[in-house]
Amino acid sequence: MDGCYIKGIEYYFPQKVELNEMSASVIKQKIGIRSRYIAEKNEYASDLACHAANKVISKVSNNEDIDFLLYCTQSPDYIIPTTACILQSKIKLNNSCGALDFNLGCSGYVYGLSLAKGLILSGQANNILLITSDTLSKYINPKDKSLTPIFGDGATATIISKQISSSSSIGEFVFSTDGNGAENLIIPAGGLKQPIDQNSRLEKEDHNGNVRSDANLYMNGPEIFKYAFYEVPLSIKRFLNKENSKIEDYDYFVFHQANHYMMEMIRRKLEIPKEKFSVQIEDGGNTGSSSIPIALKREVERKAIKSGDRVMLVGFGVGYSLSICSIVWNSNN
Repeated sequence: MDGCYIKGIEYYFPQKVELNEMSASVIKQKIGIRSRYIAEKNEYASDLACHAANKVISKVSNNEDIDFLLYCTQSPDYIIPTTACILQSKIKLNNSCGALDFNLGCSGYVYGLSLAKGLILSGQANNILLITSDTLSKYINPKDKSLTPIFGDGATATIISKQISSSSSIGEFVFSTDGNGAENLIIPAGGLKQPIDQNSRLEKEDHNGNVRSDANLYMNGPEIFKYAFYEVPLSIKRFLNKENSKIEDYDYFVFHQANHYMMEMIRRKLEIPKEKFSVQIEDGGNTGSSSIPIALKREVERKAIKSGDRVMLVGFGVGYSLSICSIVWNSNN
């Protein structure tokens, strides 16, 4: 049976950099983020996506070889049409190429790998371009100090290709969903249920002095942490059972780069060795669906992940949504 593998990954950040204005001790112990990349006023997630896509195509593929485009974003250009169709034209992919958006945040990259694997193994495509891109800064009120130091903008592009082999370099998947937590990481206004109007733009100050409106991103940090601290270990146990493996069987772990404190607490709970655990958040912040592929690419670049290494990828957050998979890193990546 044929499989599939990650042929290449690239990422792209906007040029504008914002430094976090807080003490070094707070940065190191709590969020671990010193700076973030922020899109300009007229720079959108689709622009970042084009840069990342052109970068990876120029290195490992050709435009005409891509037969499906998957675009993971929570920052679409429009409600209608799907941004993936616009990107197909901008990136100059064939008209015979399939293209779709899917709306997921922190778990989105692993979901994208699952969709890509399904398309390839079912014979519908041979080369998938998976793009993740968001400009979350555009949803955050600059007077909301609970969020401004955490979230940054960025995009990644991954090419997943058919692999002539008895096994796949992209392994098993496990998913978890709990919509009861939806209100803990949300932009209340903007959809049909609560359209943008004068009332939704009214700013309110919470008990911690953070200011936001219903058109801005809201996060209940303690509840998100409670969910992740409980659900991530539970789902990883289920995943290990599915793969008939143990934590010790993996060479490296790349989790969603939420913040330093959350990742460190989960790492300790799972007893993952520090030297096998990716922390790539200091200069980019939490980039949502792009955080896993950015960290994965950086760990490969610094040779922490080598050819043949077995890597666990874990995405978790907004939704609540969680996804886990394993990959074997290929020497041609």
